[in-house]
Amino acid sequence: MTADLADLYRDLHRHPELSFAETRTASIAAGRLRDAGYEVTEQVGRTGVVGVLRRGDGPTVLLRADMDALPVAEDTGLDYASTARGRTPDGEDTAVAHACGHDVHVTCLLGAAAELAAAPETWSGTLLIVFQPAEEIGGGARAMLDDDLYARFGTPDVVLGQHVAPLPAGLLAVTPGPAFAGSDTVRATLHGSGGHGSRPETTVDPVLLAAATVQRLHTVVSREVAATDTAVLTVGMLRAGTKENVIPDSAELGMTVRSYTDAVRGRVLGSIERIVRGEAATAGAPRDPEVRIVETFPPVVNDPDAVERTRAALAAVTPLPVVDPGPVTGSEDVGEFAVAAGVPCVYWLLGGADPAAFEGATTVDEIRARVAELPSNHSPRYAPVIEPTLSTGVAALVAAAREWLAGP
Repeated sequence: MTADLADLYRDLHRHPELSFAETRTASIAAGRLRDAGYEVTEQVGRTGVVGVLRRGDGPTVLLRADMDALPVAEDTGLDYASTARGRTPDGEDTAVAHACGHDVHVTCLLGAAAELAAAPETWSGTLLIVFQPAEEIGGGARAMLDDDLYARFGTPDVVLGQHVAPLPAGLLAVTPGPAFAGSDTVRATLHGSGGHGSRPETTVDPVLLAAATVQRLHTVVSREVAATDTAVLTVGMLRAGTKENVIPDSAELGMTVRSYTDAVRGRVLGSIERIVRGEAATAGAPRDPEVRIVETFPPVVNDPDAVERTRAALAAVTPLPVVDPGPVTGSEDVGEFAVAAGVPCVYWLLGGADPAAFEGATTVDEIRARVAELPSNHSPRYAPVIEPTLSTGVAALVAAAREWLAGP
């Protein structure tokens, strides 16, 4: 791996940008693609970048990386840690960090795009390089598709990509079938009747209502979803009040739902609606609550045959075995590109954790136990090691692309 890519990664890590605000990152990606000889179009789906490189007859291969960061204050202690600030869609000032590793994704795809462009004799066909905005809010892939991505640049024959994870750096992992869960972000506004904290009997306390609702919501998966199915429901936000002795008029809950099937998704979302409304009625709320889905995207489903074809290419770039991690309950919108085109998707995991943390772990179960001890994606302490993460990620994208492009 060249020092140039390592420096690029550090620069991107220092300068993260929130969803649909990735203007600096997009400009860097566009400039490097142009330097490598690609036809480049910017502002696709607001801040997305598309690079096209044609080399004779053959398939069209879409390689994708997401660019956005998270409203998280970094706590890694790295000398290239982010101190950036940004504004959320609600206008709130926030710290910003690449706590999910999208800076790794951008760096690896730029490295792969340059390597493929520099060796046109090794493949034939069309490369469609996509730098996607706003994965973290589930809107970037859809925005690019709605901006006539395929009508403007051609429809791919396969969609390929990777996501860095706290697996040993140098390890690649891919599973056939459902690979990443579908995601729904749900907001519920609970209405009470505020008043003085010293006289709760004159109020309908929405803080107490919210607390009761949270507890009840966390019974949905354990009591309403079959043990043979998979779902996650997490309440990650509870906002209410401005002062200790003031009972507010309302409270807001924010939750995430993860599922792999329409049936389970429908059951969980229906239970949320029932519980929120039921708890409000029990509390004597003066108004019905509002429950709304604010973000949603479907599961990522890897085509089994395409996975087997790609697995062999991935195995050639690392001395470690390519493992099957099983379905991941995290979510991704990369699958929308494949669904819209009606083509196979292959999306794999790229190890990014210090291999020293896995010394002595020789089985998948032992590796999973070590992973559980490490900072995960979205943690303020999440930070992939630069090497061999970048070199493996570049090599994996190049090998997978060449597998699907026509031979020389």
